[in-house]
Amino acid sequence: MIGFIVAGLIIGILARLIKPGRQHLGIIATLLLGLVGSIIGGSIASMLGTGDIFELNVLGFIVSVIAAILLIGVAEGLAGTRAKR
Repeated sequence: MIGFIVAGLIIGILARLIKPGRQHLGIIATLLLGLVGSIIGGSIASMLGTGDIFELNVLGFIVSVIAAILLIGVAEGLAGTRAKR
């Protein structure tokens, strides 16, 4: 479980580094988006037959980072519309 949290944090940090621009997210939001991204990436990799959802593999890691980047974009979009109101 601790490894899953650490992997989620690493994935969230990598996603924030890869995504251009400045993100206004805290460490908790980064951790949560990284965790969700890692679950999505692990699920997709598992569906493709590369391993179990909790197994660390290259395809799952790449898809996890991509999913986390997309989730950060969605979170920024939601935060931006909330701030404009």
